[in-house]
Amino acid sequence: MAETLTPEQVRKVARLARLKLTDEELQRLTPQLSDVLKYVDMLSEVDTDDVEPMAHAIEVHNVLRPDETRESLPREQALANAPNSDDRYFLVPQIIEGA
Repeated sequence: MAETLTPEQVRKVARLARLKLTDEELQRLTPQLSDVLKYVDMLSEVDTDDVEPMAHAIEVHNVLRPDETRESLPREQALANAPNSDDRYFLVPQIIEGA
């Protein structure tokens, strides 16, 4: 059975995932993540010897249309309503620190 996670371990996982957690979120999420890992532990105990490996529980079929080459939207028209552009690209605010 998985041991209970500490807030420090959850903080480390959050940092690796580049998530900022408040102390309140950390206290709320630590037992939740521990419960998830305990459930995964339970699943690992299930006997799957006679179960054939699969990617999906049911058979999946994608219905796709054939690709068609079509005229593209002119750049000027695509950028016409953009709040910020450099005449070639959409400019967006940076949302990932250090990027």
